[in-house]
Amino acid sequence: MYFKHLFLVLLFLCHFASAGFFSDDNASEEVELPTHLIHFSGQKVFDESDLLDAVSAEHKSFYQFWKDDTARINDKLLPTLEPTLRNFFDSEGYYDAEFKIKQTKTAVNVTIKENQPVLINDINISSDYHINDFVTFHKGDVFRAKDFIAIKGNIAEEMLKQGYCSYDFNTKAYVDLDAHKVNLKYALKKGGVCTFGNVTVYGSKTIGDDVIKSRVRARAGERFNLERVKDTYDALYGLKAFDSVLVGVDRKFYNVVPVDIKVSEMEKPYHFEVGAGYDSYVGARVHTHITKHNFLGNAQQLQLDLSWSQLEQVAILGFFKPVIWEPYGFYLDLGAKGGYSNLGYDGFQEEKVFFRTYLNHVSERFDIKMGIALEAIDITERDDGKPQLPSEAYNLFLLTYPYIDVVYDGRDSKLNPKYGYYVRGYGEWGIPTDSETSDYQKYLLEMRGIYTVSDLTMAVVGKVGVIEIGEETNNRGIPESKKFFAGGMYSNRAYGFREIGVITSPTTDLVDGAQTWANLMVEADYPIWGDLYGAVFSDNTMLTKKSMDFKGDIISSAGVGVRYITPVGPLKLDVGFNVEDPSIYGIQFQIGQSF
Repeated sequence: MYFKHLFLVLLFLCHFASAGFFSDDNASEEVELPTHLIHFSGQKVFDESDLLDAVSAEHKSFYQFWKDDTARINDKLLPTLEPTLRNFFDSEGYYDAEFKIKQTKTAVNVTIKENQPVLINDINISSDYHINDFVTFHKGDVFRAKDFIAIKGNIAEEMLKQGYCSYDFNTKAYVDLDAHKVNLKYALKKGGVCTFGNVTVYGSKTIGDDVIKSRVRARAGERFNLERVKDTYDALYGLKAFDSVLVGVDRKFYNVVPVDIKVSEMEKPYHFEVGAGYDSYVGARVHTHITKHNFLGNAQQLQLDLSWSQLEQVAILGFFKPVIWEPYGFYLDLGAKGGYSNLGYDGFQEEKVFFRTYLNHVSERFDIKMGIALEAIDITERDDGKPQLPSEAYNLFLLTYPYIDVVYDGRDSKLNPKYGYYVRGYGEWGIPTDSETSDYQKYLLEMRGIYTVSDLTMAVVGKVGVIEIGEETNNRGIPESKKFFAGGMYSNRAYGFREIGVITSPTTDLVDGAQTWANLMVEADYPIWGDLYGAVFSDNTMLTKKSMDFKGDIISSAGVGVRYITPVGPLKLDVGFNVEDPSIYGIQFQIGQSF
């Protein structure tokens, strides 16, 4: 299994290398433009790499160790070289910087004398709202115009976040170039608190206004907040029925801000996806995904998922309808899924036919799902060299259960959170309709906490799960696949996905699933260079055979990892080791955050 993990990582690296992540585009396809070698000397405050970036010169990045360490500048940029440098040094507070540029047929040599910078002499703040924390300048600092502009923007954004859309804000920088000093002035009157007004929808053709308004987080009467506007964008695009969405909040009437929503419905509603890849659990896999967005109007969706690998085969048909019911403004969506899956576990095979339907409510923080499911699960022996289950575990199980899944997400970001917390509670209750069906209760509680000090982000994730089986009314029990297993990015990174069954010692476990599960993950991330982060972590897992048994042995792992931050979340690579036996290890790759 560990070689499979390593093979996955190598495939990922090769893919990005071939896509140009680590190297330039194919040279045969590039048009070579005339260039000059460029070199800077004399600077004391700035690194040469900063100056090369400022003049848009080509030079190797820190990770491109295989490239020639020679910087070049496009000849078309040479006429603007001096004014570009002047603008850069002015923005950094060095208004008296001097440059001597010598150009030959092949090279440009720039000698720099930075001279004395302009320093901050005085900072005057007059405000009826506390903005001192946003003014990051201090007396004696070098005055950088870009920082001055950024501070102004941050204060303006804070006012809008807190609902003050009628604020009066003035900033001045009185610069004395002869004395190399600057006096800063910040004057702010916050004004009255603004609220959102009525919502008006434009541009919809086949999607009702009630569906669109169900995703509006900027509700009439609530305090104005830019985060609510952003949440509205996210929720509307989440319907996957629009090519474009514009949420206008630029009108104002006596501190009331109407919300104008203009949408453009999707012109190409069919989405077809087919591909092949490698999963660390099921191995090589081919899959296809077909979706009809805005199916029969009102942002409904119909989708089909098919996938095949040697270890797993899946066929699922799903339907989604937003706003099927609206009791007292509490919007409820309808979803349904049905299909077939055949998945191999260690020691047994699970073949399943299922159907579930649910009502779903999603708001700014809450995601509440209530439904009922029907499942026919056939557990059979699997000749994979693993220990076998008890004979009574191989059976056909018929399950009927209502379930509820409640999530409260208090994190500052879903993609890469720095602060906040997350709570999830899940429960399902097996209904014994006859002697063939299972009588049981399954509960799961998950809590996450994230906090950042300076650049250090710390996170803790705890999970507790319990299954109770009604043996008095039914002795068939529940299928082994319904029980708890651990391993992988979301529980214990020294093991593969669902590799850990009932734990018998800090280094050993069974293929049997557990009826009690407790898991604690602790992680710390810190930036190494730009968007590249390093991480250390510890994962601790307890799985016991009996219900409510929290006295079992614990498998603990520790490890290190790297994260590369992207717009869709971090790319994560972790290596975890069993602390009692380092020969037991796992390599995990993930796109997205685990806390």
